[in-house]
Amino acid sequence: MGRKILFVTTDQQRYDSLGCTGGRIARTPVIDDLAANGVCFDRAHPENVVCMPSRATMVTGQHVRTHGVWMNGVPLPLDAPTVAGVLHDAGYRTALVGKAHFEPFLDPFLRFEENRLGAHDQTSGAGPHRGFDHFELAAHGGVGLNHYARWLTREHPEHLSSYYPAIDIGTLEVNSAGGGDTGAPQVANNPIPADWYHTDWVADRTIAWLEGLATDDDWFCWMSFPDPHHPWDPPASEVGRVAWRDLDLPPGFGTSVDERAAILDTKPRHWRQWWDGELVSNYEAPARWVPATLTDDQVREVNARTHVENELVDAALGRVLAAIAARGWADDTDVVFTTDHGELQGDFGFLFKGPYHVDALMRLPLVWRPAPSTGIGAARVEAPVGLIDLAPTFCAIAGIPVPEWMEGGPLPISPAEAAAQKRERVFTEWDSRHPTGVEVHLRTLHRDGFTVTVYEPGTVHDGTEGELYDHAEDPLQLVNFWDDPVRRALRDDLVDDLRAIQAEWRTPVRSPQAPV
Repeated sequence: MGRKILFVTTDQQRYDSLGCTGGRIARTPVIDDLAANGVCFDRAHPENVVCMPSRATMVTGQHVRTHGVWMNGVPLPLDAPTVAGVLHDAGYRTALVGKAHFEPFLDPFLRFEENRLGAHDQTSGAGPHRGFDHFELAAHGGVGLNHYARWLTREHPEHLSSYYPAIDIGTLEVNSAGGGDTGAPQVANNPIPADWYHTDWVADRTIAWLEGLATDDDWFCWMSFPDPHHPWDPPASEVGRVAWRDLDLPPGFGTSVDERAAILDTKPRHWRQWWDGELVSNYEAPARWVPATLTDDQVREVNARTHVENELVDAALGRVLAAIAARGWADDTDVVFTTDHGELQGDFGFLFKGPYHVDALMRLPLVWRPAPSTGIGAARVEAPVGLIDLAPTFCAIAGIPVPEWMEGGPLPISPAEAAAQKRERVFTEWDSRHPTGVEVHLRTLHRDGFTVTVYEPGTVHDGTEGELYDHAEDPLQLVNFWDDPVRRALRDDLVDDLRAIQAEWRTPVRSPQAPV
């Protein structure tokens, strides 16, 4: 028997959300224990800070410009190579339970295989789908063409409308209506019992799949939770876990409206334009919501509900690990935990996400607890790594050569190994195209404690704007040093490095086939 692999992802989770990464509110003992006995990466970045491109990178181990999923709505080709396919061919049993999002969600004519599987309650097709024997899908809430929505419709139809409706059916716009105690956007009181909420459902279905395996099976399971992505509507029975009135404001929110305005005025112009309600550059943000109207209490309530959702994910993971131990697999199972991208969650006066390459969106939690039988000790790695390195890591865990088409490398298990691998930099990019015609193009490099972002010409920027942050001097990224003459040579060196490592497009640029 070889090492089993449990790959756990959340959706839109900040680096500072866990106890092991400095979080002080949400109780995450299960993930903290994995970190205490494994490798915790302090500077993990995605290739892209939006769902579909990031998830395509995780499953392929390729740059955005290779797999071609450059924004939401662009489906990953069905013939794209995947790490699940490599493991399946090596004899592993493979499953994905939860949120996949390799193809668009909005699909009324069932053009995409993942939606067809969900709509027909099928967990497999004629053969492995993207290398997965078992495919059981969930998204946020009971709407959509996925297995969780079908299950909720069949078993608990009274709760189909319990979740916040992210899309306004009347206008087909992203909903900005507020709720909860503060009227915060996309907050709602959800009466669904916690046992029927999508977090517990994902854990339940993962356990059911594991229980169907033979004791000597080698397996790779991607368990993908839809939370803590907005809307913020955890089960009402659990909201009392974190009292929003007791929370401090996040340090990145600033102390006043005037301070936030002054900070935004030092950044490229689309920052201030979004805050003032003049421009929306990411269609997941409600078009009718003006960030400048965000109140202190609304930030507190959104953060409290996010902490609750993170606690529920941690508890659900604990149940799955207990099931793995009950099967006798605990000593031979590697566990990798991460997310696809972050969330602004009050930083700079914003919620949601967009083409803004700051730590709130770009610095991710990443924990790898190698199988205890390996004897690999605990470590903390400060060197930068990327989600592009996950697929090669899974190959290394399985003892399989990393295919040439993967463009990352196995994650280091220690600072010494990171140095030997010359882990010095990580690259992130996003070409954001909004249906209204707004285009923002970002290319970002993190190296030596600095983050530099180049803005390519678009509908908002002319190619001369950019961002440069010194994380040692300014960890909240409040001061943009892009135009600082003292740092001009540093900026130019970082930009030259960025250009040197930027991949070429290896696939024709495809058009989005749905908004999300």
